Amino acid sequence: MKKTFPAMTNLKNLVFLDIETVSGQPNFESLEPGMQALWEKKSNFLRRDEEIPLDKLYFDRAAIYSEFGKIICISVGILHYDKEEQLNIRIKSIKSDNESELLNEFVTLLHEKMDENNIQLCGHNAKEFDFPYICRRMIINGIALPPYLQIAGKKPWEIKHLDTMEMWKFGDYKSYTSLALLTEVFEIPSPKDDIDGSDVNRVYYHEEGLERIAEYCNRDVLATAQVYLKIQALELITEDHVIFVN
Repeated sequence: MKKTFPAMTNLKNLVFLDIETVSGQPNFESLEPGMQALWEKKSNFLRRDEEIPLDKLYFDRAAIYSEFGKIICISVGILHYDKEEQLNIRIKSIKSDNESELLNEFVTLLHEKMDENNIQLCGHNAKEFDFPYICRRMIINGIALPPYLQIAGKKPWEIKHLDTMEMWKFGDYKSYTSLALLTEVFEIPSPKDDIDGSDVNRVYYHEEGLERIAEYCNRDVLATAQVYLKIQALELITEDHVIFVN
């Protein structure tokens, strides 16, 4: 007997997302003096007694920290059933060199397409990285947090965010499990193409490869959605039901 999907009400509010970040400036020398001093102070904790030049450490690591980095791409995936009741996913990348414009476009997209009060965000390791990073960069850019990112004062069970890495842990907090590993375990096509997260800063600043980074980000969103469905014991989305939106 063919396995069917649950009612759409269980999936229609899910928004799968992934972000790509880079250092706020192309190099350490481009930072304002105050930020240079603060990065130098932070670098003392990052070096761990290794002799790493300050400018290399900035280029390699600054993107991880929302105070020193910026978002250049947010890819979102939204599920829907077609007329044949087959589950589809529409994936769109929002990319820009202007972070403020990118964040505003992200908020506008979900405002127009979804019920903001019922949106449930889902990402891989997103509770630790993507969600707080977006919140902090919105605040830095003077953008009001939408309902689905307002978590201050809420009890843990009131926060609707989902994290496929957390779901996979089943309460075991001993180790990090990469998205690439889960796709391999589940025999899902790998999201990794010709670049990975460690390449993003170089591809962006040295190769002007924003489009290439956006494609990589889209693939991560698709992989996250497939992992989520697998964990829920649901059928995966076939390639012909994946729609990439310009």
